[in-house]
Amino acid sequence: MALFANPWPWYASGAAIGLTMLTLLFLGRRFGLSTNLKTLCALGGAGRWSSYFADGWRPHAWNLMFALGALLGGALMTLLGARERLIAISTGTTARLAELGISRNAGLMPDTLFGAQAFANPRAWALWITGGFLVGFGARWANGCTSGHGISGLSSLQKGSLFALLGFFGGGLFATHVLYPWMFS
Repeated sequence: MALFANPWPWYASGAAIGLTMLTLLFLGRRFGLSTNLKTLCALGGAGRWSSYFADGWRPHAWNLMFALGALLGGALMTLLGARERLIAISTGTTARLAELGISRNAGLMPDTLFGAQAFANPRAWALWITGGFLVGFGARWANGCTSGHGISGLSSLQKGSLFALLGFFGGGLFATHVLYPWMFS
């Protein structure tokens, strides 16, 4: 199917995201994927141990279905012909990655960062564990994740979402320009 063989143009995807946000705003709902972690914990009975999960999972079941739909949509695209392609990135970025010892392969993610050899690097483990903790802590402290603040929060003109996004992107720049060079030195 030609419709699924290539990525859609940015304006079609952007319009679909915009229409989704308008629908959610009209329904009085806010989008965010990190809410699903809270929902799964509540579904597992975490409300018995913490009042944070006491509101239960039912009010957020729609968001869990949204995440499931995103997973199923990705699987469907894979089955219908969307394949991994070499991402077009600038020659400057390719050169900078080569300086760090990161080479491009045919897949979407460099094997140096995501292949089996990455698991032998103790610095990588330290960064993964620390990064995972900080992402979880940051999403809880900021009352949402990047998708929630960047798409839902900004579309409803929430000032806190703007500050959260500045922190998220600042952290990403720090990781790219400070942590990655340290990790691969």
